Amino acid sequence: MVQTIEKQKLFINGDWVSTDDTYKIYNKYTGGVFAEIPKASYQLVDQAVEAAVHAHKKVPFTPEQRHKVLLRVAELLKQNLDDFADTIAQEGGKPITDAKVEVSRSVATFLMAADEAKKLVGEIIPNYNVEGRFLYTIKKPVGVVAAITPFNFPLNLVVHKVAPALAAGNPVIIKPATDTATTSIKLCKILEEAGVPKGYVQCVTGGGSTVGEQLLNDERIAHYTFTGSPGIGKHIQKTIGLRKATLELGSNSATIVHSDADVEQAAVKLAKMAFVNAGQVCISVQRIFVQKAVEEQFMKAFLQHVAELKVGDPLDPETNVGPMISEKEAIRIEEWVNEAKEAGAIVLTGGKRNGNIFDPTVLVNVKKGMKVVDEEVFAPVVSVTAYDTIEEAIDLVNDSKYGLQAGVYTKDMNLSFKIPYLLEVGGVIINDTCCFRTDQMPYGGVKESGNGKEGPAYAIQELIETVTVVINLEG
Repeated sequence: MVQTIEKQKLFINGDWVSTDDTYKIYNKYTGGVFAEIPKASYQLVDQAVEAAVHAHKKVPFTPEQRHKVLLRVAELLKQNLDDFADTIAQEGGKPITDAKVEVSRSVATFLMAADEAKKLVGEIIPNYNVEGRFLYTIKKPVGVVAAITPFNFPLNLVVHKVAPALAAGNPVIIKPATDTATTSIKLCKILEEAGVPKGYVQCVTGGGSTVGEQLLNDERIAHYTFTGSPGIGKHIQKTIGLRKATLELGSNSATIVHSDADVEQAAVKLAKMAFVNAGQVCISVQRIFVQKAVEEQFMKAFLQHVAELKVGDPLDPETNVGPMISEKEAIRIEEWVNEAKEAGAIVLTGGKRNGNIFDPTVLVNVKKGMKVVDEEVFAPVVSVTAYDTIEEAIDLVNDSKYGLQAGVYTKDMNLSFKIPYLLEVGGVIINDTCCFRTDQMPYGGVKESGNGKEGPAYAIQELIETVTVVINLEG
């Protein structure tokens, strides 16, 4: 039976637009064509921005409307959970069980954003030193928002940008990752069905060097929200000048296993979270630091649980680790691991590639200067290093250009309260891995891990303007 490939369309100003220039998205496991995606021309991107500007200035979208629409989106997304999960698994290579979790999280993110739409209130400012004046503030939408999104969470990281933007009353232009654009297009269909006003959502697909650059250079866009590499993040900030940006960038996140921890619990969780989504998670466990007193106990349990992971077809509910996004990326990490081996690193398990599948890999004897330590691997590769004192472990975690999240396994309550002040990261997870995230929490890093926070209640603050109003009562 020949599979029919649906030719997708762009969503611009409430209309579905086709183009002659297209590209193909492939099933990341089978290699077969999954979808055909339009490439947005310069003119179409310009139309999308113009439609968003018009909506911002001329089309009402009240807080009550936003609340109702976002609730309806959540309901429709929940109804279509299996379809979205199947799409994510095929075009992104994410194991189907994890894909279903992603869709469920996206439903919750829309529900939280709907709630936030009702909370955008100003405040009365006390008048201490000026007679005859009444001072207060109002909150209003910042303007057109460009959401530039990654492949690894092709739904939830889009939702984390779109839902708060709409909750704040901003039109949003989605520029999804080229490899996983089908998911964003399907989301636009749901947004349309839910009643998002014309012009408040656009989806333009194409390359970063074309569509992305055009969006960056369009001064009608007020705010950019981006998840991706530090290099692109720096380029965005340099290009847009004084306009605002929320940047969620790279990491080589670490987890500490202290000697007083539940070592078995730590080993089980770390074996899973070092390789979830083939390590293609911003807060994936990349560096593990284990106190020497429990090193042997931890390594025995950890390697046993890594060996139990099932690698293969993402549509198989039993699969733990699926393919990477491309063979190019799998070759890159293979080269990094080989470079580390030549410099003295030891591969305890894994290190082998088959097409775009890279086996879960555990390294020891790593050191500063190796890419697998210094850079973001974004692959199923983790390193384990032993330490003597907690002060040494803290220094090892902080010895990084990144600072997104860190995990700390310990039963010491004093340490639990003290260590968040000492670690140079945006989030500290006690008795869990650095790879924990719940969608309502403020999420974002320091150093080259970016700026600003995601999480609907926090992201929305980046997407509104506070206007001060002063009334002269004697005028």
